[in-house]
Amino acid sequence: MSNTNTRQKPRTGFTGRKQSIVAMAVLLGLMVLGLVGLAAATGWQETLGQISKLSLAQVLLLLGLSLVNYAIRGWRWHLFAGRLGLGTALVQNLRHFLGGFAMITTPGRVGELVRMRWIKRETGWPHEKTIPLVLMDRASDLTGMALLLGAAIILSDGGIVGAVPVAILALGLAFVATRPRLLARLAELGYRLIGRWPRLFVKIRKSARALSAFSNPLFLSTTTIVGAVGWFAEAYAFYLLLSWMGADVSLATATAIFLFAIIVGGLTGAPGGIGGADAAMLALLALEGVPFETSLAATAIIRVTTLWFGIAIGLITFPIAEKVSKRAAHALEND
Repeated sequence: MSNTNTRQKPRTGFTGRKQSIVAMAVLLGLMVLGLVGLAAATGWQETLGQISKLSLAQVLLLLGLSLVNYAIRGWRWHLFAGRLGLGTALVQNLRHFLGGFAMITTPGRVGELVRMRWIKRETGWPHEKTIPLVLMDRASDLTGMALLLGAAIILSDGGIVGAVPVAILALGLAFVATRPRLLARLAELGYRLIGRWPRLFVKIRKSARALSAFSNPLFLSTTTIVGAVGWFAEAYAFYLLLSWMGADVSLATATAIFLFAIIVGGLTGAPGGIGGADAAMLALLALEGVPFETSLAATAIIRVTTLWFGIAIGLITFPIAEKVSKRAAHALEND
């Protein structure tokens, strides 16, 4: 029986990766079809003309700025892991963080919780003890993006409709996700209302209390700034892209448009924010007077060099993380 289970486990990991690839292919196909339809409606020549303005060096710079974002946020993940006391190395944490990007195409990005599975295999830590790591990563992203969005709105030439409420909502969600006592009370309230699954709510309460490891103000401020710097790298790439295409949009406005679109896309729960983020980006660029063919080309390129580039990195890293974690789990079992 043990041999049978051992053979079946590897299939489970790679099945998840295959499902992610299929989901990614479907979403990419839908995005391409949508962009093709829009390009056809506005004229192919104008859209392709905008895309052809980019050189290989410029595309590589866009990808490089996205890589800066992923590397900085990966380092922040390492800081969170160290604060939690996992005892994992930098390379190990980067492997977990980047490999999780393969699962961005799952609804609400819940597939990225695969990082917790890798950590459990390699360290033996149960999921309820590592969920605070995931919560802090998401909360730090929301906080950094919301603060950066607020600063961009203040410095931009014109206000973005709905940006302030979105920034406040993002900060509110981040606040709740980083308050151990509040989350513990919400878990207790949830159990009282539902009256079922007591073990689940006990695990949620324990996970919430574990967030106290991250409550140091200096540590929270540092990680928030680190995350904001990472996201600004991609926002700056968007600004460069627009300027290369001849759009008269300031750095502050481009940053506000990019972050607003990403936050809105994430709040929709759609895989990778596809649809919501793209539509918001197109609409806001139109309000800034950017020609539609330029907006369409810029949106398509920035999404490929950020979202889809990240997914590609994840798909490359995922099988490595699976293999290493299974080897580590086997070693732990034999100890």
